[in-house]
Parts: sequence; structure tokens; C-alpha cells
Amino acid sequence: MGSRAADGAGSRQPPEDGTPEALGEEPRRLTREQLFTMAATAIINFSSMICYSILGPFFPSEAIKKGASNTIVGLIFGCFALVNFFAALILGNYLTHIGAKFMFVAGMFVSGCVTILFGMLDKVPNGPVFIGLCFLVRAMDAVGFAAAMTASFSILAKAFPSNIATVLGSLEIFTGLGLVLGPPLGGFLYQSFGYEVPFITLGCVVLVLVPVNMFILPKYDSIPSKDSFWKLILLPKVLLLCLTIFSLSACLGFLDPTMSLFILKKFKLPAGYVGLVFLGLALSYSLSSPLLGLLTDKLPYLRKWLLVSGVLMTALCFFMLGPAPVLHIESQLWMFVLVLVLIGFSLGMSAIPVFPEILHSAYENGFEEGLSLLGLVSGLFSAMWSLGAFAGPVLGGFLNEKLGFEWASAIQGGWALLSGLAIGIFYITEATRRSASSSLQNPPGNNEERTHLMGSET
Repeated sequence: MGSRAADGAGSRQPPEDGTPEALGEEPRRLTREQLFTMAATAIINFSSMICYSILGPFFPSEAIKKGASNTIVGLIFGCFALVNFFAALILGNYLTHIGAKFMFVAGMFVSGCVTILFGMLDKVPNGPVFIGLCFLVRAMDAVGFAAAMTASFSILAKAFPSNIATVLGSLEIFTGLGLVLGPPLGGFLYQSFGYEVPFITLGCVVLVLVPVNMFILPKYDSIPSKDSFWKLILLPKVLLLCLTIFSLSACLGFLDPTMSLFILKKFKLPAGYVGLVFLGLALSYSLSSPLLGLLTDKLPYLRKWLLVSGVLMTALCFFMLGPAPVLHIESQLWMFVLVLVLIGFSLGMSAIPVFPEILHSAYENGFEEGLSLLGLVSGLFSAMWSLGAFAGPVLGGFLNEKLGFEWASAIQGGWALLSGLAIGIFYITEATRRSASSSLQNPPGNNEERTHLMGSET
């Protein structure tokens, strides 16, 4: 990419103005390096999500049989995210020291090994031993997942600096595909072969894919910068975007320990069919994400409003998921699936624009461009997502146990409502302030006077 200081006076333009189209250049075809990067990232997105999502249909009920309560099940799900939170912050900060490719491949290897270990937990004694090992194995898995995903975001942003939202949106197809196939595949393998087979099968598949990624993934080098997480997160816009990431992830994480139990109890579906209900959310998210990513890159001025609309829509959907008892609407399976479809679409609207928004804000505030900054942004995004993924299951499991799914989902939607209103008010205030500043710098009288003088010279 060429210099972004195009408007004189050394002013630095944000990346969204540096696209080939904006510079008057013909869009370039994907290079071999970019294609290999996309292939490697697609593999990690798919394999990580399918391993993560197989737990949903059967693990909560299996854990309860082994002596865990609903709250403990929520903590087991949340433990993964809490460890992921700290691991992502640390690994993102030291990405350039460790090496993006090594972090990517090592994270994938750890994830595959730990998935196999998880399949052996049904052999351990019930009660505290089983619960303790669940926490330990989930924590190890979280470190591997954090390494792979933090490196993945950074490598993608480095390889595709001008259209990161389009690429992220396109690759969410594979994330969605993993989420789509994980629950029904996990439910089917569990029902047919027992607890061990789903984990051992998928863990072995991930390990087979490790040497493939070692071969195809290019190596990216970078010089460490002096920028820090604190400098980045203390930017007002970035702070509110972090709250948005947290609320969206908390809403999604809430469904992990609660939704399968609600479906089994309310609609009396077998475990194999519970996984099919998860398809509504995953399919709508994966199919809409490429279009939303393309829209975000082509029309960057719409990005912030897509984000706000998506967050508020997510809040409304969670209020309707139960539905909330105050509505006095009887829950039905078709309505439940429809709301999940809308949640998937609204998550795409709100989640896809967040990464480029944080990156754009960092560039606006003078952060040095390079893999080091991309590591900070990737680590921050992953960490905030993980923090929400910890709070969502823990709070969800507790509220589900005390108040029931209907009230718990409505309360969970309150996170999204608060963050959507906060970031919406910020964007409106920012737009008003910039409009006022522009009017002061270019008063109408100056334009009329300039026109008059030009007319006098002719």
C-alpha cells in the first residue's frame, strides 16, 4: 500500500480511504500468498468452531449426570472464555516476539490435543474430580484457541489491509459452517457412539490439519512498536466498542449452557434434534456475514449505523427468545427458530464492523501501522469477546437456575440494549461535533467571497 498521507500537511488518512478504488487504481487480483492465508484461516475458523460447538447439545446434560449443577455447567463453559481473555491480551501484546505463524500453528496443535483429552473425561469419577478436570482441560483449550485466533486476525489484517471487513465476513462462512455442523454432528455421534467419539474424532481431524497449515501459511515478520493495550483501550470510541463486543459475546455465550436444556424441557426433542435447532442461528450468521462485510468495506460511512442497528436488534431478539413473561406469549418451536435466525443476522450486522472500526480509530489517533498494532487490535477483540463469553454462560446458568430461561434471556438482552444505546449516542455526538467543526472551518461567507473574487478576475 502506498502512503496514506495524501492530503498534505502530513495528515494521515485512515485505511478505509486507502482502497485501490479510492486511489483510482484497478483492484488487484489475489496473490498466491493471500490465497494461502485465506485457506489457512478458513481451516482454523472451521476446525475451532466445530470443536467448540459440539458441546452444546449433550455436554450440559452429561455434566449434570456426573454431579455438576446448572451453575457449575455455566462456569465450565465460562472458564474457557476467562482464560481466553487473559491469554489473548498477553499473546496479542507479544505477537511480533513469538511470530504470527508459530503462534497460529501451535495454537491449533494444542486445541486438537485438548479436544481428544476432553473425550476421555467420562472415564473419571463423578463429582469434584470430573468437575476439576473439566476446568483444567477447558483452560488448556482456551490458551490454544486464543493463540490461533489472535494470530489469525492479525495475519488477515496484514494480508488484506484495504478490505479486511470483506475478508473477515467471507471467512465467517467457515465459522458458521463449524457452528452449523458441530451441534448436529456432535449430537449424532453422541447418540450413536457415546460421549468419547465426538471429541476424539474431531480432535484427530484438527491434528491432521496442523501440518497442512504449516505448509500453506506464509510467514509474516514485523518490528515491535511502543504502542500498548492501555493506550488503545482508553480511547473513548474503542472503550465503547469493547463494551459492544462484550455484550454481543455475552448474549451468544448465554445460549451455550441454557438453550439445549430449555429445548429438551420445553419442546421434548431428543439430543440429535437439539443440534438442528442451533442451525437457525449459525446458518443466518454465516450466510449474511459475507454480504455485510462487503457492504462495510464498500460503504464505510454505513459501518457505524449497521453496528448500532445490529446491537439493538440483538437486544430485541433476546427479549423475544423466551419470550419474556411480561409479553404473555406462549413459546413455540417455529417462533424460537425464527428468533434464532434473526439473532444470527443481527450478530453479523454488529460484529463484522467492530474490528475495522477499532483499527480505524487507532489509525486516527496516531498508532503506528504494522503487524504489532494488528496484534494489539486482534488481542483486544479476542479478549473482550472472551470476557463476554465468560460472563454470558456464568450469569446465564445462574439466572436460568433461579428465574428460568424466559427471564434469563430477557435480562441478557439488556447488555446489548445498554451497549447499543451507548455507542449510538456516541456516534450521534461525534457526527454533530464534526459537522459543527466543519461549519466553523468553512463558513458560507468564505465560499461566496471566493466565488465573487474568482468572477472578478475573469
